[in-house]
Amino acid sequence: MTDIAGWLPELLASIVAAVLAITLHEAAHGYAALALGDDTAKRMGRLSLNPLRHVDPVGTVLLPGVLLVAQLLTVGRVEFMFGWAKPVPVNVLGMRRPLQAMALVAIAGPAMNFLLAWVAGLLVHPVETWGTLLSPESLGIAYRFLALFILANLVLGLFNLLPIPPLDGGRIVAGILPPSLALPYMRLERWGILIVLFGVFLLPRLTEDFDPVGWALRNVVAGAFDLVLLLSGNGPGA
Repeated sequence: MTDIAGWLPELLASIVAAVLAITLHEAAHGYAALALGDDTAKRMGRLSLNPLRHVDPVGTVLLPGVLLVAQLLTVGRVEFMFGWAKPVPVNVLGMRRPLQAMALVAIAGPAMNFLLAWVAGLLVHPVETWGTLLSPESLGIAYRFLALFILANLVLGLFNLLPIPPLDGGRIVAGILPPSLALPYMRLERWGILIVLFGVFLLPRLTEDFDPVGWALRNVVAGAFDLVLLLSGNGPGA
């Protein structure tokens, strides 16, 4: 029971941070498509900030749930989570220059995550200012949630920039390539999730000395976290 009391608040805060990051990421795709002339998401009721409208039964519920239970039963703590939301429906064929429109819609998701991370960094300042009104426990919770929210947005935004269809990075690359190369490149989409799952789960098991996810978390995400703190006035000398 003591162990549960120790990790449960952190787990709940992580879930809330991740749900907010994913929901606003998907909403950004829908609003970007609407701005470019496609109202598919709006007509289908997916242009929403309601997290339930973006739940994917496998990627949002089943897979994270299995990972959560497996890690708690084996190592006693949550070390890594993976999942996805239901993609917002977008019809780029009705837009001018569909490949370029697809790239703009794709980049809106990670851009939203990076904006949210920066805003969370800015919120550290009012927490510091009014922190004397909070108990030490409440102040610690506020700081921890902001840190988790920054981390969730950076992980989601950077992960989606991987140049693998159907991730946003793959669609951005397709928008840059000439059509003769972009169309064959987008055919990788049917294998994209398998490629990602191989890199996340199987590759570290097959090659003990090469863990791309761990390397990214230690280097890219950690560096991005420091950059967010710097840009929000929380860096050295702030």
